[in-house]
Amino acid sequence: MISIVLVEPEGPANIGMVARTMKNFGFSRLVLVNPNITEESYSYAVHAADVLEDALVLGSFDEALELFDLAVGTTGKPGKSYIPERAPLMPWELAQTLRGYSGRIGLFFGRESIGLKNEELERLDFTVTIPTSEAYPVMNLSQAVAVILYELSKGRPGPRAHSLELATRREKEELVKAWGNLLGVLNYPKDAERREVFVRVFRRFVGRAVLYGREVHTLIGPIRKAALKLEECWDAERREV
Repeated sequence: MISIVLVEPEGPANIGMVARTMKNFGFSRLVLVNPNITEESYSYAVHAADVLEDALVLGSFDEALELFDLAVGTTGKPGKSYIPERAPLMPWELAQTLRGYSGRIGLFFGRESIGLKNEELERLDFTVTIPTSEAYPVMNLSQAVAVILYELSKGRPGPRAHSLELATRREKEELVKAWGNLLGVLNYPKDAERREVFVRVFRRFVGRAVLYGREVHTLIGPIRKAALKLEECWDAERREV
């Protein structure tokens, strides 16, 4: 279970924006160390007010540290004396490191002005940093939280809209069948064996493509419609003759 820990956050608005960001990515456990929560915090949280209401408020860094089996510090100033001796991880490396870990994890974010202090970073298990421009390496607190939570949430299954469901084998076969039927109505190619080759090539094309169910049905509709219209035309011509 992952918790976001804000150590002495200085801006009430940032606290609200972090809560909102957490809810965006499906995280809900927020720990606040000596926070300055105001009505502005709730205003910026928008629909994540429940994350703020359920937040655990503590009085010291030590209290927060005791909550976790694994504590990760964040820093916007990698190198020199800003981090412990261990080189910091990149956000995607952090996601790989934490994958499958079942203990209590705390992601510690520091003050907007100075971040986490050296003595605090040294007590954490390891650190993570976000690669940014050297001209302005320090990110806004809520933006930094968003980047890291985005990486952590990549591998998690989330809700998938019906329109984004991958096409089933049966749906893809229906598309191939509709294509074969259209070729038959067109009588193209005239040679039946060559026509079967066209169908096999189309089947291989469909098999290699990553198609979604909605896409397949969108293709099947006009192909079937075209075949029906052509059959009507042929029937009309035959009646006239």
